[in-house]
Amino acid sequence: MILALGNPVYDYIETKKVKTPGRILSGCSTNAALALSKMGREVTLLGAVGDDFRQPMIDQLRKYNIETVLQSSQETGGFSLIYYDDFGNRHLDLLGRADVIESVDAGLLKQADAVLVGPILKEISFDLIAEIRRNFDGLFFCDPQGLLRGAGEDNRIFHEKPEGIEDIVALFDIVKPNELEAQVLTGIDCRRDPFEAARIIKSWGPQIVIVTLAELGSVIYDGNEFIEIPPYRVDLVDSTGAGDTYMAGFVHAYLKGESLKLCGNFASCVSSIMIEQVGPDFQLTENEVLKRRNTLLEINDFRVNLNVT
Repeated sequence: MILALGNPVYDYIETKKVKTPGRILSGCSTNAALALSKMGREVTLLGAVGDDFRQPMIDQLRKYNIETVLQSSQETGGFSLIYYDDFGNRHLDLLGRADVIESVDAGLLKQADAVLVGPILKEISFDLIAEIRRNFDGLFFCDPQGLLRGAGEDNRIFHEKPEGIEDIVALFDIVKPNELEAQVLTGIDCRRDPFEAARIIKSWGPQIVIVTLAELGSVIYDGNEFIEIPPYRVDLVDSTGAGDTYMAGFVHAYLKGESLKLCGNFASCVSSIMIEQVGPDFQLTENEVLKRRNTLLEINDFRVNLNVT
C-alpha cells in the first residue's frame, strides 16, 4: 500500500483552453493517489476535509478504489488557479484552508510500502514529518510545494523558505521540487542551472533529488550522476497536477526496482497524460505510459535546453 499524505482540495481552474464549471477535486497528494490507483496500486489518502465536500470526495475517490482517512476540518481547502501563459505560470489564490493534519496512525505506516508527503499549504508540520520518519522504514518521498507556501491577507499565495527546512529535507529518501520550489530552497535560477540547485539540496541529506522543469524536462541527481529526462510533447490543456503525477509515476516505477532513467522517463510520460486533460477523472493506463516511454527512450543524448546568457 502507498500512503499519500496531504490535504485534498477543491479548486477552480482556468487556462487558455478550459475553465472548470465550478470547484473540482485536486491537490498534490490527491492527484498522485489518483494516478497510482489508475496504474493498479493500492493507495490510501490521508488529509483533513470539511463537511462541505466530504461526501462527494469520498464518493469520487471510491470510484478509483482509493481508501480515505479523512480528519475533520472547519472547511475544505481550495485554490483559484488562473493560468496566464502556456508555461504553467499562474495566479494562485486561496479559496479555503483546511485544518492541519494532526497525526498518522502507526498501523497505516506498518502497512505502507511508501509514504508520499504532498502538502498543499503547511498542513503537515515538521514535527509530524520527523515522527513519521522515526516510525517508518519504507520509501519516504516529498513534494515540498506546500511546505514553502503561505497566504497573504489578500489570499494570494506566496512562497518562502522556512527555517529548518534543510533538516526536514534530509529525512526523505527522494525530494522533488519544481523549478520555482528549488529556487526558493536554494536561491538558484533553475532555468540557468538546475544541476547546482540539485547539488545543494542533495547536500542536505536526501538520497535522490529531482528538479522538474516543465516543458524543459527534468533532472535527477543521486550524488553520482545527473540524469536528464526529456518531456513527452503534448497539446497542453491544463498543467495542474503535472508534478503530482510525475511523483506518482516515479514512485510506481521505483518500487518495481527500475533504473533512475527508466523511472524518470516513466514519470515524465505519466505527467504528459495528466496535462492533456483537466480534473480528477483523467484517463490513464500503464500501457499508454509505457508506449510513450518507449518513444522517449529512443531519444539519444538528451540535454535540458537551459537559458544561458
